[in-house]
Amino acid sequence: MSPSNIKIALIGAGPTSLTLAAILHRHNIPFTIFEAATELRHQGGTLDLHPQTGQQALREAGLWDEFVKYARPESDCMKVVELESGEVLWDENAGDGKHQGEKSVEESLEGRPEIDRKWLIEITYGALLEGCVKWGKKLSHVTARPDDDKKHDLHFADGSTEEAFDLIVGGDGAWSKVRSYLTDVTPQYSGISAIELWNDDVRSEPWLLDYVGAGSCFAFAEGSGVISQRQGDGSLRTYACLRVPEKFISGCGIDWSDGDAALEQFVEGHFGHASSDLKRMLRLSKDKLVPRALYELPIGFSYTHRAGVTLIGDAAHVMTPFAGVGVNVGMTDALVLAKEIIASLEGQKTLDHAIVAYEEELWPRARKFMEKTAKGKEQHFRAGGSREMADMLRAFHAGQDVK
Repeated sequence: MSPSNIKIALIGAGPTSLTLAAILHRHNIPFTIFEAATELRHQGGTLDLHPQTGQQALREAGLWDEFVKYARPESDCMKVVELESGEVLWDENAGDGKHQGEKSVEESLEGRPEIDRKWLIEITYGALLEGCVKWGKKLSHVTARPDDDKKHDLHFADGSTEEAFDLIVGGDGAWSKVRSYLTDVTPQYSGISAIELWNDDVRSEPWLLDYVGAGSCFAFAEGSGVISQRQGDGSLRTYACLRVPEKFISGCGIDWSDGDAALEQFVEGHFGHASSDLKRMLRLSKDKLVPRALYELPIGFSYTHRAGVTLIGDAAHVMTPFAGVGVNVGMTDALVLAKEIIASLEGQKTLDHAIVAYEEELWPRARKFMEKTAKGKEQHFRAGGSREMADMLRAFHAGQDVK
């Protein structure tokens, strides 16, 4: 099959799909992205891209220089405090774990520099040809062609149909319609719910700016946690997390639409045990409040291969954020899948063999990171969670092997 004859559909225009699209475009492989929204969506906070995963995918897409423009290596900076006492256990703002001396741009990017999701999406989308995304196309379901079950049709909520794709790549997130074609398995509640709180201009609050620092601030205890992250636009996003039943958000008695009153009720009712500084941080993050339950696919999730359809990103391995690896795993999906598609179009293997090879690499890699995430979730939300995290950071920077 030649590149001019292949027909590829990417479902969803999130970071993973756009990374895959950028790599395919660089190799002159045609595709169409179908996105339910009517424009690019920038929801989500800052992301740390790792050298061998997210960063490598951007190099393969020819977007390294663009990444450097928007990356924030200064925000690869962690602070850990004990949730209840407020004791600072680790603070890279104050020099913990940091090497002295000036670093080159390349050296500063050898860690895990932050980039706002907005800019990651903008630079990957910006690499594509105009018109390659069809907006407002919410996928309803996928069907196999009656005359060739290796080809598939897409059926959309607006009643339209796109036909005869050689490959459909489901990058349509946690509740993927493409995944529902391949398996009945759906995400399960993780046991954790989070209230996302925004401060639109942290620099207007000198105390808050100093308290959080240049990057991220973490605090954990039995059943609760707070994660606060600086954003490139000057805002701050804080996630107040609780181990609670799945229906907590709808059943706890808080009217989440009631702004300041909802925030105060939440802080007093569910974070009364937190230190005064952490409660102050939560109360100063009052510009937006978004409650959400967190879901995950079961560890070891996979499905029986089906020719012409595969998954990437959260559609394949949605997990909680408690190991900080989600987008990096997804961008690695994009990198591996793109290389397999390229190999098939160069005649090294059939397209179906390429997708099999991708999935055989995907499942053990995804399992490893899902296990790491589950371990992080367990460690963070138990007594001494902050101290354990600080000890791990201390051991890592001392050159010790950290499991």
